[in-house]
Amino acid sequence: METLSRQTFYESVREYLRELAESGIDGLPESDETKEKNINTDLFNAQMRTSDSPPETLESLRQKIGDCKLCTLSSSRKNLVFGAGNEKARLVFVGEAPGADEDRQGIPFVGEAGGILTRIIRAIGFTRDEIYICNVLKCRPPANRNPHKEEIASCSPFLIQQLEIIKPEVIVTLGTFATQTLLNTKEPISRLRGKFHLYHGIPLMPTFHPSFLLRNKGNKQYYWDVWSDMVQVLQKLNLPVPEKNQGQG
Repeated sequence: METLSRQTFYESVREYLRELAESGIDGLPESDETKEKNINTDLFNAQMRTSDSPPETLESLRQKIGDCKLCTLSSSRKNLVFGAGNEKARLVFVGEAPGADEDRQGIPFVGEAGGILTRIIRAIGFTRDEIYICNVLKCRPPANRNPHKEEIASCSPFLIQQLEIIKPEVIVTLGTFATQTLLNTKEPISRLRGKFHLYHGIPLMPTFHPSFLLRNKGNKQYYWDVWSDMVQVLQKLNLPVPEKNQGQG
């Protein structure tokens, strides 16, 4: 079979698209799988908008989500990890997705990275029961891979409704995916952290994900960067800032 040159291939594709345009077709047909996903998502969103009033509590939202099957992650999860903490929290931490420990227990941030987050929370004078912790994705991606766009699209409405119910005074996003999802940006976390942004009028502070700190535990500067972000969070909440210096462990 003759192999097409790159130029010939591109010319063939352009000609095919031109023929589609001339016939009045403005896009390629969806696969049956894509259609099914879009239909399921549209039906769910319609259900959340109509029939009953929007969920007013986290518990009612959790009940509406039920045994969610909007994306393929539902087939591999052990538990849906909804979130944990105080429904009236002044401060909400938003991560990326559950890991293996979270998937097993159904609770966000309970593994090694969760231990780091717990220490951060304690360092700023809170307990986990006083704040709220959740993720963009409610189900674990296989082998802790990065979330896919369609998974974020399916799951992020749940996060948005959680934030609407809680109405926190400040949001802290942990890592790239949570930050980019809520701020609708492609900017990397390294450029976004260290200053406040707005999410529907709520001050949002991006900072490094605890798993990033875990992978770079030898670089103490990253820990101090996170502490600097948390100092700004405390100041925004009009709370006292504990004394710390870089001579401390």
